[in-house]
Amino acid sequence: MIAYAANLATLVAIFCILAATLNFIIGFAGIFSVAHAVFFGLGAYAGAQVALLLVPDALLACIVAAIVAGGLSLCLALPALRVRGEYFVAASLGLQMMATTLFAEAKAFTGGIGGLVAIPRPTLFGIEVGVLPLALVALALILFLTARLQHGAFGRSLQSIRDAESAAEALGKNVAAAKTLAVAFACAGAGIGGALFALHLSFVNVESFTMDQSVLIMAMVIIGGTGTLWGPVIGAIILLALPSGLAFLPFIPATEVGAVQQIIYGLAMTLLMVFRPAGLVGDLSKGRATA
Repeated sequence: MIAYAANLATLVAIFCILAATLNFIIGFAGIFSVAHAVFFGLGAYAGAQVALLLVPDALLACIVAAIVAGGLSLCLALPALRVRGEYFVAASLGLQMMATTLFAEAKAFTGGIGGLVAIPRPTLFGIEVGVLPLALVALALILFLTARLQHGAFGRSLQSIRDAESAAEALGKNVAAAKTLAVAFACAGAGIGGALFALHLSFVNVESFTMDQSVLIMAMVIIGGTGTLWGPVIGAIILLALPSGLAFLPFIPATEVGAVQQIIYGLAMTLLMVFRPAGLVGDLSKGRATA
């Protein structure tokens, strides 16, 4: 029971990182992406390769993963220089579909369909550590940086671009550069989450980085509240922690838990879109602002 709770808490912390970073793209920059699992996967494979080929140092794995995912995010950011709105959604969808195939075929980097196995337990300065405290520290750092960026000049530029891109361009703001930096920051954070995911499970394969995963991360952001600091964190906790409790209910067969979880996800999304379209935290924040 304790081991299960620790495993669940670690996965929740990692997905909080993923939701918080995707929220930076969607909520603050107004860029709707459905390819966040691609950069999650790039970070996972990069971190795993560092541990397998060099040393299982968690800090080094996270740094390499952030560089790889953030650098290759230009493949997603470059279309943002030319298109907007639904066209960017289509571009990110194409990237997600292409990346899933590439992950399965690039055996030298990903291990192919079988994935990478026997990833060493993480260390920090030569001492073996658990992934949960590392994930919590990484989440705290990302939330801190997000808050600083949100309330700084860069964050105000992003919000003006999100609300009225044409007007921002007319005022002389470098829309392309701002979007590119936002995507790079968010995808580098997703890479860190991926590295921690690989170090935690000691195994990664392509099944963890499919379109379903991108949709799940997006659902966390929408349910919690886009454009809010804590909304995606709450969304991640709701969509991971609460449905996981279904495994302990005696009247739900173990083989049906996954299907029941999908029903819960869909029902939660539907109800929120009807009754709280701004998300849980977004709606509450709006209520405080108008009170």
